[in-house]
Amino acid sequence: MSKLIIASCLSAAAWCASAGAEPVKVPVDNNDKGTVYVAPNVTSTETSAYTKGATVGVQRPDGSGTYIGTDTSTPRPSYSLGASTGGNMSFSGGVQSDGKANNGVKAGVTIKY
Repeated sequence: MSKLIIASCLSAAAWCASAGAEPVKVPVDNNDKGTVYVAPNVTSTETSAYTKGATVGVQRPDGSGTYIGTDTSTPRPSYSLGASTGGNMSFSGGVQSDGKANNGVKAGVTIKY
């Protein structure tokens, strides 16, 4: 019974770690105006890793930025784009669509303290 509880706790911890994880942003170019990055959507197995889309974006020194991306991990690919302002109170917005039935708009506020 205790092995089952430990296994459940470990899988719950792994799920929580992956659910809240930020995508890995690989810098492509960097100067005083900002950083251009690529965030690949990577899926791994025991023996290999493969990409199912990516996001390309720009992150400026003040925290503002823009992005555009694609996700091909589902049968119908989805596309997204968005932007955010910088500073201590940042506003963000974006859209996502698969070109047919699954469309969405997102917005948010981030307050740094």
